[in-house]
Amino acid sequence: MDSLNPDHPPISAAPADLAPRVWKFWGTALWGVFIFVAMFVGQIGAVVLLAVQRGLPMDLSSLQLIGREPQTLALSVITGLPATLAAVWLAIRIKKASFVDYLALHWPSWKQLLFGAVGLILIVLVWETMSRALGREATPGFMTDLLKSGRDKGAALLLLFAFSVAAPMSEEILARGFLYRGWSASFLRVPGAILLSSLIWTVVHLQYDLYFLTEVLAIGLWFGYMRYRSGSLWLTIVLHALNNLTAVVLTMWLGS
Repeated sequence: MDSLNPDHPPISAAPADLAPRVWKFWGTALWGVFIFVAMFVGQIGAVVLLAVQRGLPMDLSSLQLIGREPQTLALSVITGLPATLAAVWLAIRIKKASFVDYLALHWPSWKQLLFGAVGLILIVLVWETMSRALGREATPGFMTDLLKSGRDKGAALLLLFAFSVAAPMSEEILARGFLYRGWSASFLRVPGAILLSSLIWTVVHLQYDLYFLTEVLAIGLWFGYMRYRSGSLWLTIVLHALNNLTAVVLTMWLGS
């Protein structure tokens, strides 16, 4: 079976004369750096704004201090989303391509969604089992502390929105959206695009240790595969959001 939905094959499989103009390997890579910087600037902007509102000096120690607060971290993740969208829109606009088609913002079928969710659950269960066997925590300790601190300080809903909506959208638009789209049309083809975009997505999570980074890579490869098989970025956004939502809820309110 070439696709989970034969009536709507992946965009990357379309004939060259019908496919929208896209950035290839180096163009995608350079624009990817620009988009990541835009996301970072958007996130830092929230920290700087809060520091100014509180009358704190604009030095590294003050920014680090306010940046550790749950409310600040949540706001920084949220403000990174519009910056990411603006940068991606600019890159696609220059190519005179459709924003929706370029990023494959087409709603998946229920069959695709179910298949993707089952695969994600199996991956998470395998890592959960391995974590227990190795005597490791299922969630990184600093994330557990952050989420529980946010809950206790009244920032639970803000963190929930940041990690379950804003972060999945920003990361998927960059990784499985823009990077995958361009690299899959280059010499890398689909397998190379899935692998490289997943590696880049993993690097974004360098706050984790090697064990959790390996899990992130495994999930990223599955998201990339589902992006290819379904031809839908909304599918990976929803899967990413469900994964984060489950982790946040379990850590905040049900974790010991």
